[in-house]
Amino acid sequence: MRTDSSPGSLPAREHLPATGAGTPVLDVVVPVYNEEKDLRPCVLRLHEHLTRTFPYAFRITVADNASTDATAHVAARLAADLVEVRSVRLERKGRGRALRTVWSASDAPVLAYMDVDLSTDLNALLPLVAPLISGHSDLAIGSRLARSSRVVRGAKREFISRTYNLILRGSLQARFSDAQCGFKAIRRDVAQVLLPLVEDTGWFFDTEMLVLAERAGCRIHEVPVDWVDDPDSTVHIVRTATDDLKGVWRVGRALATGSLPLDRLARPFGDDPRDRELTGVPQGLARQLVGFCVVGVLSTLFYLLLYSGFRVFAGSQVANALALLVSAVANTAANRRLTFGVRGRGGAVQHQAQGLVVFGIGLALTSGSLAALNAATTDPDHSTELAVLIAANLAATVLRFLLFRAWVFPETPATDARHIPEPGVSDQYLVWSDATERLQPVHPAADTDPRDGR
Repeated sequence: MRTDSSPGSLPAREHLPATGAGTPVLDVVVPVYNEEKDLRPCVLRLHEHLTRTFPYAFRITVADNASTDATAHVAARLAADLVEVRSVRLERKGRGRALRTVWSASDAPVLAYMDVDLSTDLNALLPLVAPLISGHSDLAIGSRLARSSRVVRGAKREFISRTYNLILRGSLQARFSDAQCGFKAIRRDVAQVLLPLVEDTGWFFDTEMLVLAERAGCRIHEVPVDWVDDPDSTVHIVRTATDDLKGVWRVGRALATGSLPLDRLARPFGDDPRDRELTGVPQGLARQLVGFCVVGVLSTLFYLLLYSGFRVFAGSQVANALALLVSAVANTAANRRLTFGVRGRGGAVQHQAQGLVVFGIGLALTSGSLAALNAATTDPDHSTELAVLIAANLAATVLRFLLFRAWVFPETPATDARHIPEPGVSDQYLVWSDATERLQPVHPAADTDPRDGR
């Protein structure tokens, strides 16, 4: 997994300004490999639809993925016939490589792609890109799994698609609903920051991009689509599924080990209301409460388990002190990382020391409760002890949260994350760690056989 630094912080979202004549707002990439029969009708249909319905200037880019048939010739002829169409030839296969190369060199502020079979109804194209043009969202995807989507496909593909998305939700905590639909769009300024972090060059490319975008704080817009399965699809399901699972493992491991520099993106949007200085509104309180409650429940269960174990060979006061001490150290560490988002080892010792002070207060509350119980009855049963301790721990928990928030892990002033990265990619080249791809415009040869010289 690549660990190089990202190009910079993600920019603030803004409504795209009107562009000059001839400058496209939207660049739709159609990646193809050996599609000499389907390419022309696909591009003509897409071009006609955009001409009739899209209110901005557009471009259609055919990205030929090292085809070995006449696809390059068909694409070049389309580019010659239609001014809004261009053809790009890549000498190495890989859908992800094609998208990254063309997107990185495009001058259009909104970048999209769709499969050549046009399984997705084109009426969803304008709703797909409109939130990106308006500045509302950063990426947009077509979803075949939304409630209002209308999909026609076999049980096998339906099962594979839903199983794959369940795997993404369970392993990578993905919240988007459909990673595999070949109908996606992204703002160019966001792509310039995210694409250098995406390693895959094949079918897992867009899934990896979506996971990283979500982890970086990007807003992903989902559009329900009407979708009809292409029975002549050349996608190798087993090989693709295997590669996708390998990609899930690789990205999951990178996220778990922190080798991806997503934290260097800082707060991605200057227009995020959570970044505003608001008086009287505690920042992040709801999220911290949820995290603290989850950690608190687990800590309480851990504490009760320890207390029951220590109680076998020690008195109630000693068992309570030992159980509370061990669980307090674990509780402070968990809240430090999960609730208040403090990473790294810096300040960990100080935080634990402050946590022990909080532990002392909790010990006083729980020990005082036990002392009061023992004063009230000389031989309380075990269930009564546990009930009193639970009540005392609830009171101590509320106090612990307040002390953690105000004293142990106080909020620091938010830094300005409105830096917009300067474009680092030229119009003709994309550089990443393993190769430099040159976009090669393909021109039709009037009197030559397109199969010559292959």
